[in-house]
Amino acid sequence: MEKFTTHAGKVVPLYRTNVDTDQIIPAVHLKRIERTGWGQFLFERWRSDPNFVLNRSEYADGSILVAGDNFGCGSSREHAPWALQQAGFRAIIAPSFADIFFNNSAKNGLLLIRLPEEQCKTIADWANGEPGFGLTIDLENQTISDGHGLEYTFEIEPFRKHCLLNGLDDIGLTLDHADEIAAFEKKRPAWLPTTPRTNVELTIVGNKA
Repeated sequence: MEKFTTHAGKVVPLYRTNVDTDQIIPAVHLKRIERTGWGQFLFERWRSDPNFVLNRSEYADGSILVAGDNFGCGSSREHAPWALQQAGFRAIIAPSFADIFFNNSAKNGLLLIRLPEEQCKTIADWANGEPGFGLTIDLENQTISDGHGLEYTFEIEPFRKHCLLNGLDDIGLTLDHADEIAAFEKKRPAWLPTTPRTNVELTIVGNKA
């Protein structure tokens, strides 16, 4: 997956609480088997409103979403972070996230940042009042800034930070130990017991007519 080190982008304010995964990506689309093409369905129901924030040209190329409490609640689906990423978002800022959505996002390279509600509201107010308002997120130093005096710090688990900085999903983490795995496999025949092949007679017992 793509590494996340620093990112500078426009903020999109979606300051609603309890935004669930069925709003992020409606279940009707989950029958699709492709991994790509999900961005077009992001917030599909809300997009029917011409005044919805993502329909406004001043937010069209936003890449940082600021949301309300409990973002990503509802059923588990990796399609939700896929849709957000493929619509151009690299990070989501909110006071809290649903646990499953939080984990799915991290494993797909989408950075989720928890900030106090007051700070999230400040960012949303700036983005609402000044379309084009942008932030720079520095994952290494765990800071968020606007270049004009606003600067917040955020917490992130060391393991999650390591994976995002290095672009490691679960497969990447395994491949990171490829040499150790190969060395282990070479040792197996030397110490594992072996079972000689034998002819096994299979008897099928059934009801006689």
